[in-house]
Amino acid sequence: MRPWMRYTLAVIAGAIAAVLCVAAVESLGHALYAPPADLDIADPQAMAAYLQSMPAGAFLFVLLAWVIGTVVGGLVACMLARTRPQLFALVIGGLMLLGAFANFAMIPHPTWFMVAAVIAIPAAAVLAGRLGARWRRAEATPAPTIH
Repeated sequence: MRPWMRYTLAVIAGAIAAVLCVAAVESLGHALYAPPADLDIADPQAMAAYLQSMPAGAFLFVLLAWVIGTVVGGLVACMLARTRPQLFALVIGGLMLLGAFANFAMIPHPTWFMVAAVIAIPAAAVLAGRLGARWRRAEATPAPTIH
């Protein structure tokens, strides 16, 4: 497979893995902090009102989902790209950060949460890049032979 195709597929697969992780962790958060049954998520005013009353633990689950999604998606991209792990992890982190900004633009969030997300998502991408680089080094190191 040509490198540009592998890189493109790595980013796409990393983004999909990130979104699936976010959905899974946020589902767990919704199970613990269930939104009202009559909440219309398509209504920005209803969502804004709900977010005003949401407990901090529910926000922490969302933040945790974004961080885990960034790490997992970054690792998937690193492993599939097979080169430049920090770059591919940062691309996934950038996509996740763009998603967070879009979320902030559509729905008002507390300032502390937005600041935490803007710090935590890039930090998670850097972590994924370092883990990906470590994995690449371990993969490249030949296993010791015992005589």
